[in-house]
Amino acid sequence: MPEPLVQYKIEDSIAQVTLNNPPLNSLTMATREALRDAFLELGEQSGQVRAVVLSGGGEQAFAAGADIKAFLDLTPETALPRLEKTHQIFSLVENYRWPVIAAIHGFCLGGGLELALCCDIRYASADAVLGFPEVNLSIFPGNGGMARGMHFLGLGRFKELVYTGRRISAAEAYEYGLVEKVVPREQLMGEALGLARSIAKRGPLGVAAAKKVINQTRDLAVAQALAVESRNWADLAATEDMKEGARAFVEKRKPLYNCR
Repeated sequence: MPEPLVQYKIEDSIAQVTLNNPPLNSLTMATREALRDAFLELGEQSGQVRAVVLSGGGEQAFAAGADIKAFLDLTPETALPRLEKTHQIFSLVENYRWPVIAAIHGFCLGGGLELALCCDIRYASADAVLGFPEVNLSIFPGNGGMARGMHFLGLGRFKELVYTGRRISAAEAYEYGLVEKVVPREQLMGEALGLARSIAKRGPLGVAAAKKVINQTRDLAVAQALAVESRNWADLAATEDMKEGARAFVEKRKPLYNCR
């Protein structure tokens, strides 16, 4: 029996999700569906999780993009539901209750970069190569890259990358704001897991609410965003964890959070 195309395990409140479609972790529809199933299962186990690290298995890639052979049979009528299905799957990653950290090594191209942009934070190894090469196939990033890319890049820089299909190094990606940290390859998972553990120690309901507010307000006008922010902050006042955090601060001790 073949191994699952996406694997995950939960240890010490950290879910490690691994793309497992060697050699390049191409995002075939089967792989995307496996990613969906993994995050749906993690949603059912969210009480055991406080952060997620998403990575690519093997030595060559985080994810090198879509299954190009499948494009040969596409028509407008079949392409649209395919794209909509991918949007739904990627939104599961983007809106998972807890922060998702992408640990990027090797190739992170096309759909792979679009998936990485669904994550809350991106750490990359120094050997990572990122880009939107779709124009080389006379298409453009259609799995959310157009909608999400502009949140990370200046408009001119974003257009440059999309129009040319140019691949960039991890150092350039850091300079442009596509990734938050670049480390040697051998340190990548340790750094990503270290960040996940740091997040997991914080007040969980505060972290979850912060992620929810950020995702809901990034496209809103300030007045609308403030309303969403205030409502979610006020809701935390009903939680035991908020009171525990305040008491622990006053009593100069570490808080004991129960996610209630």
